Amino acid sequence: MQTQTQETYRTGKEVKVRVETLTKCYDDLLVLDNISFDIYHGEMLCIVGPTGCGKTTFLNCLSRFIPMTEGDILVDGTPADPTRHNIAFVFQEPSAIPWLTVEDNIRFGLRIKRTDPKTIEDLVERMLDLVGLRRYRKCFPKQLSASMEQRVVIARNFAINPDLLLMDEPYGQLDVKLRYYLEDELIRIWKEVGSTVLFITHNIEEAVYLAERILILSPKPSTIKEEVLVDLPRPRQFDAPEFVKIRDYVTECIKWW
Repeated sequence: MQTQTQETYRTGKEVKVRVETLTKCYDDLLVLDNISFDIYHGEMLCIVGPTGCGKTTFLNCLSRFIPMTEGDILVDGTPADPTRHNIAFVFQEPSAIPWLTVEDNIRFGLRIKRTDPKTIEDLVERMLDLVGLRRYRKCFPKQLSASMEQRVVIARNFAINPDLLLMDEPYGQLDVKLRYYLEDELIRIWKEVGSTVLFITHNIEEAVYLAERILILSPKPSTIKEEVLVDLPRPRQFDAPEFVKIRDYVTECIKWW
């Protein structure tokens, strides 16, 4: 199915994030069970799994929104700490700050990080160009379409140069045409900025389109059942035989677990 082996894929790659024996329980309910994996610097990694398997809990642990029951998360070899590391999150629901303009939304994270003013303005200008919103810079989120608002959120998160950008089904509520458009926008920005991205989705076709590597979660209690390399050139074609082959393989993996 792939021309690369997992060993070849890892050759020369720098580990950005290391997850070791991640376990999460809610009282007696075991949701995440002893999960370990690496995310490489500049990688686009997708996580898929059956409905209710704990994908969002998984992201919340990685972002440190909620505590782990057991395990460690290391960023550049040190324990993940939101006060020290830039861990950014794009939610399922649009999360642009409604009382801030487009440009002030992009400035928001940079100001929280106390970035110097000139760097902030340089980054705002760059991100406005990258997401194609320069002419809307003075607009408020309520004046934008859903896809434009998500671009504001993506720009705000990429602007802080995150150590890890976590994306939790950010396009799930958009129609197919808008989703395809924003997927292409994400790939373009990711390649230009070079951030490390972990993207959660229930849409297997979306995962194959975006990812360099897919991790497949099992039903609860969730573990990583398989790692699938997506060794396909970009731009990818949904009807290409190799694309269909990987999509069908991942679908079958989820269907029967």
